[in-house]
Amino acid sequence: MTKFSFPYETHALRVDQRLGTFFVVALPAELLLQVAASDRMRATMKQDGSGYTLEGTQRLIQDKRLNEIASYINRVDSAFPNSIIVAANYDIDTGFDQGELEYMSSDEEGVPLVRSDVWSITESKDGCHKLTIPSSKKLAAIIDGQHRLFSFARAEADAMDSMTLLCSVFLDLPKALQAQVFATINSTQKRVDRSLTYELFGYNVSDEAEEYWTPDKLAVFFTRKLGTDSDSPLQGRIMVAPKRDVALEKLAAEANWRVSTAVIVDGILRLFSSNPKRDANLMRKDEARPRRGLKDGPNDRSPLREVFIEGNDALIYKMVLNYLKASEDVFWKNASEESFIFRTIGVQAIFDILRKVAGQSLEAKDISVGFFTALLEGARPIDFATERFRNPSGSGRTVIRRAIEEAIGIT
Repeated sequence: MTKFSFPYETHALRVDQRLGTFFVVALPAELLLQVAASDRMRATMKQDGSGYTLEGTQRLIQDKRLNEIASYINRVDSAFPNSIIVAANYDIDTGFDQGELEYMSSDEEGVPLVRSDVWSITESKDGCHKLTIPSSKKLAAIIDGQHRLFSFARAEADAMDSMTLLCSVFLDLPKALQAQVFATINSTQKRVDRSLTYELFGYNVSDEAEEYWTPDKLAVFFTRKLGTDSDSPLQGRIMVAPKRDVALEKLAAEANWRVSTAVIVDGILRLFSSNPKRDANLMRKDEARPRRGLKDGPNDRSPLREVFIEGNDALIYKMVLNYLKASEDVFWKNASEESFIFRTIGVQAIFDILRKVAGQSLEAKDISVGFFTALLEGARPIDFATERFRNPSGSGRTVIRRAIEEAIGIT
């Protein structure tokens, strides 16, 4: 039950800063309460639609600040000029970015349609863009401002109905960078215990031994390294931006291509974790635990799982780096400016192939550039600029992946 009709659309302003791009919007407080959540708390509408209940740890739900802020919201002079910061397209239950979340549906006449729950931006030349929220699914993770937002669940209905909230929306921002944004904001603007970052995000953003790094923290570390390593084909090409960012697509079309941080983080992460949220919870239960403790955890068939648990990060990075060098030679070096192999769907498909062949590389005890070049060689003649690869959605990624699989003889 909801008073809002979806897809919900609103105006948005693009903000480009050194970390990356985000969008500023004004959203009804109740709408944000419906579509956003944090790892520790979420609001659920009561079945009769009469209000909201808060779900989460008892300590957080009983936090007296929620009632204090709710009382302030009920005042006739209440105001929240500071923005609530959210990361959209993030699956809070699994820890994966959901930038390609699609499903089959149909229109009113029964015609099949491919729909998506992904938050997206339609850009405009006049600078006034449009944010689209397709559904009420909770795909927005709260980076900063959870007490302000969840206090509305305890405020009077007319007070909530009368207020919109200023929001800074990051699209496709990986979890570790969410923690970085939170820590930076709260350490530069006011004193905050670093353990708060650890509690809210499952990260210790201060230095810690690599054996305590969760899968997504390691994936972000590798992504940053690939973006700065002079030996990497992705040096200078990785940026924090939405997966479907128009500016990224334009750069790709000009052969001065870039790729979103989220694309690379997800590609690497799936090599050693099928559920990074679960792994992070296991490694952060009661106290920080080394990754070798995952050996006794749930079965995970990710190809480099044992390598990650053993802490052989150098092997993982070298394999990814050499595979990307081979991809540069086979796919990127001679591709035309119109090729979709430069686009988000192309880079995702390339990482999909790595996930399939990583085990073969380990078994052969060969992670060299030559090994991966020889393996991918059969796909060299494919022209990814042709019409068959033009679908820019998740299905386009599948078409590219299957074309490569067929050409190199894997299934």
